[in-house]
Amino acid sequence: MLRELAPRLLLVAVPFAAWFAWREVARRTGRPMGGTPWAWLVGAAGLLVGLSLLASALFHEEDRGGVYVPAEVEPGGHMIPGHFEQKAPGK
Repeated sequence: MLRELAPRLLLVAVPFAAWFAWREVARRTGRPMGGTPWAWLVGAAGLLVGLSLLASALFHEEDRGGVYVPAEVEPGGHMIPGHFEQKAPGK
């Protein structure tokens, strides 16, 4: 789960980091800055996350030709995660 969540959390942070870096540069050069555009930052973060979800859906490896094998727990307590297996030809 962390493998899927961490990149999206980084995408949420990108607009905020860019804005605050820009604000710091502008402050050091003496440019007047207005208030922080929170709605735009949240909207940009949402757009980036939405685009990443769309890209995941479009470019994710498809398992349509396979058979799902559910997760199992072996007698020793070892768990075998669920996975897809390819169908045998002709079945």
